[in-house]
Amino acid sequence: MASHSDTLVVFFGATAGANGGKLGSDEREIILLVWQIVDLHEKKVGKLHRCLVKPDTLELTDQCKEDTGLTAEDLVEAEPLDKVLQQFQQSVSLEVKCLGRSSFTLCVDSPLIIRQALHPEASKKNVVLPECFFSFVDVKKEFHKCCPNASPVQTLTLASMLEYVGLPAASEQSMGEMEVSSMVQLTLQILAEPHNHKFSCVETVKYKFDSGTCSKSEPVDSETVIRARGLPWQSSDQDIARFFKGLSIAKGGVALCLNAQGRRNGEALVRFINSDHRDLALERHKHHMGSRYIEVYKATGEEFLKIAGGTSNEVAQFLSKENQVIIRMRGLPFTATPQEVLSFLGSESPVTDGAEGLLFVKYPDGRPTGDAFVLFSCEEYAQNALKRHKQILGKRYIELFRSTAAEVQQVLNRYMSAPLISTLPPSPIMPVPVLATPPYLPAASSSRDCVRLRGLPYTAGIEDILEFMGEHTVDIKPHGVHMVLNQQGRPSGDAFIQMRSPDKSFMVAQKCHKKTMKDRYVEVFQCSTEEMSIVLMGGTLNRSGLSPPPCKLPCLSPPTAYAAFPTPPAMLSEALYQPPLLAAPRPHPSITHGPAHTLAYYPPQPHMYMNMNMNYTAYYPSPPVSPSTVGYFAAPPGAVAAAVAAQPHPAAATASSVMPQHGGLVRMQGLPYNTGVKDILSFFQGYQQCGGRNEIEGLQLEGGTRWTPAPPQQKLNWRGQTHSHRTLNIKLQPDAVLILYNFSGQCSGEALITFHSEEIARRAVAERSNHSFYGQQVHMVLCN
Repeated sequence: MASHSDTLVVFFGATAGANGGKLGSDEREIILLVWQIVDLHEKKVGKLHRCLVKPDTLELTDQCKEDTGLTAEDLVEAEPLDKVLQQFQQSVSLEVKCLGRSSFTLCVDSPLIIRQALHPEASKKNVVLPECFFSFVDVKKEFHKCCPNASPVQTLTLASMLEYVGLPAASEQSMGEMEVSSMVQLTLQILAEPHNHKFSCVETVKYKFDSGTCSKSEPVDSETVIRARGLPWQSSDQDIARFFKGLSIAKGGVALCLNAQGRRNGEALVRFINSDHRDLALERHKHHMGSRYIEVYKATGEEFLKIAGGTSNEVAQFLSKENQVIIRMRGLPFTATPQEVLSFLGSESPVTDGAEGLLFVKYPDGRPTGDAFVLFSCEEYAQNALKRHKQILGKRYIELFRSTAAEVQQVLNRYMSAPLISTLPPSPIMPVPVLATPPYLPAASSSRDCVRLRGLPYTAGIEDILEFMGEHTVDIKPHGVHMVLNQQGRPSGDAFIQMRSPDKSFMVAQKCHKKTMKDRYVEVFQCSTEEMSIVLMGGTLNRSGLSPPPCKLPCLSPPTAYAAFPTPPAMLSEALYQPPLLAAPRPHPSITHGPAHTLAYYPPQPHMYMNMNMNYTAYYPSPPVSPSTVGYFAAPPGAVAAAVAAQPHPAAATASSVMPQHGGLVRMQGLPYNTGVKDILSFFQGYQQCGGRNEIEGLQLEGGTRWTPAPPQQKLNWRGQTHSHRTLNIKLQPDAVLILYNFSGQCSGEALITFHSEEIARRAVAERSNHSFYGQQVHMVLCN
């Protein structure tokens, strides 16, 4: 429309706050609109129009009053924005028709009035803008195209452009009228000889956000990406696009970030079509979405691809259908079929292409995760589906909420990139001796060679701490950074750092105290190793002094083991921080030598797999949950034999070469994410006797405990369920239970339980599989 328009409507606006180059940056409302028509063919101009706009809040800044000459009293009788825009549309259409023309295009001296003021305000007030406000020409860009020898576009002003073409600057006019008169003079000048300019650089504003996919191989310019923080958890990509209304977001350019549990964390990465739009987006820092203010920061293309990029052909095919509404379903039974999901959604919300419009999220080995994505062809069908939020399918309630294409990629990437139990062939495992005094549990000492960081941002990671420490990083001991987590396994804002000497820790406390990290100041105190150890084991350190840890398992970092032992040069180059592992091995029961030579092992089945090159976002060298936890490395070919030959104890070589499978191994799936070892032990305290008493009486479990029969007709109360029958009390030790955690330190919903014999394991699976566990149905399989 714009390139073939017969007329230009020179347009100007002002807000109740900042104007000029900061127009729209403070979210203030529009209070003034001025316009005038220019006939491109006849080189004639129309009448100058000036309309005041009544804002919802009659409050003007001092700078605005000085620039515009207006006061709050002047706006009391004015019309609101929607009425003024109607008057504008009617007035311009009538005037264009009187001139015998058929179309018009807006002409502005800066895109800010359209992109940063008019569209955002109209979006917040649910005002439908006329079509003419979705395209415009910038007089500065047109002038630079006409006069390329003039100053760059960024430095051009109306006064400098008028001076360049030899015209006097407009004066003795109010704000708005002066700017419009100057633009009209300039337009007529470049339309005439010798310039004969044609207005053709038309900018457009997108009507809506286009969803789509992004490949990990696609280049993304870091100058086009921002990070939005503080979003409502229920916000969708369309809500984020509405927040940035007026700016052009690239197709599929909204990526909602997820936390370790797969839930939205209130952040999103947004990719714009160019750096100019990205810079305008940064001006919306702390603008509001509803009652929440949103923080906007720069981000990188690498960060965007990490969240939104994907390589799965299955996902690409699923998202290839255009203009579809995506709904995410969470909490599906593992046995749910496509037909059951379609029946659950009902006929009032038909899925696009039936079962083809469903995408079940699975682990690499094909096991279901309980998540699925559904496509709907229109908003109405999606709304009908959302009404079934928290309704029951099978024995579980299902969560439904809006999703995005980027979230589909992110969820698939998360589950496909970090398998908990590998389907690959086993890799050789190199045993490491358990030290009498492990480095990650330092001996109690009054030497004040540690520092405590308090008030860390909850998003702070190891890189942020190292950057915060600056030049003092070189004085940190190996494995000397310990993040402290709360009872929920989340960052507490505290960390301990072991320095090489008390003098070094004193210098850090003096120079880094109350330095800023991510807009927060961090307190740094010198402390002793004893104080650090007590806090890391669950105690407290405050003004009242030290409080010992409670008599229970400490809740420190996520229960993942760290490679906290010295490593032979042939195996791994010296490094300060090692990636986490997934399992806590147990000492071999048949070896009885001193603790300095004790070996630990992984059961051969199921094989625990660790990729030493895998990216991780867990908490870094924090102490493990149990002092018996040790580190393992994937051994290169021949390393196992070399290590066995170097063992100082003869029994150690035998153990490391044999590594027998001990007892029966059972795998539990579908556990609640807050499951603990005690919960699992309680689950196996008793179940119905299905065989003769003499068959299994006296059999021993791992750790030396025995199966003991309970008296007949004993009442067994477990999780509110009462049974009246003969029971067997099964006593398990904590080292017979292994809960699996993902790389973010969160429970994966799975656990491994070791029984004394395969027969006992089979009975446990037969009796307890598919029983209710904290309201969730758990599935058990025998690992053989």
